[in-house]
Amino acid sequence: MNLILRWLLLAAALLLVAHLYGGVRVDGFGDALLAAFVIGLLNVLVRPLLVLLTLPVTLLTLGLFLFVINALMFWAAASLLDGFHVVGFGAALIGSLIYSLCGMVIDTAVERLFNGRPAV
Repeated sequence: MNLILRWLLLAAALLLVAHLYGGVRVDGFGDALLAAFVIGLLNVLVRPLLVLLTLPVTLLTLGLFLFVINALMFWAAASLLDGFHVVGFGAALIGSLIYSLCGMVIDTAVERLFNGRPAV
C-alpha cells in the first residue's frame, strides 16, 4: 500500500512539475504514472552505476555533480516515453530539482502516515 500511494503521489508531483515549469510537459495522468515508474526504475538500475563511475567528479564538486546525474535520469525518462517531454538539459535540471523536492515532501508525509506519527 505504501509503495502504490507513493507512486500515485509521485505521478501527481510530476504533473505539478509540468504545471509549474514550462520546460516539462506531461500529456496526462497515465503518462505521469508511467514516467514516475520509469524515473524510479532508472534511479534504481542506472543511477548507482553513474554515481560510482563519476565519483571523482562528484567528490571534486562536493556532491553538486549529483544534480547533473538526477537531471540525466529525468531527461532519459523523457526520451524513452511519448507522453513525457523535457525541452533540454536545463529544463531537465530544473524539473528534476522540483520533482526531488516534491519527492522529499511525499516521502515524509507517507512515512508519517504509515508510522502513525503526527504531522508537525
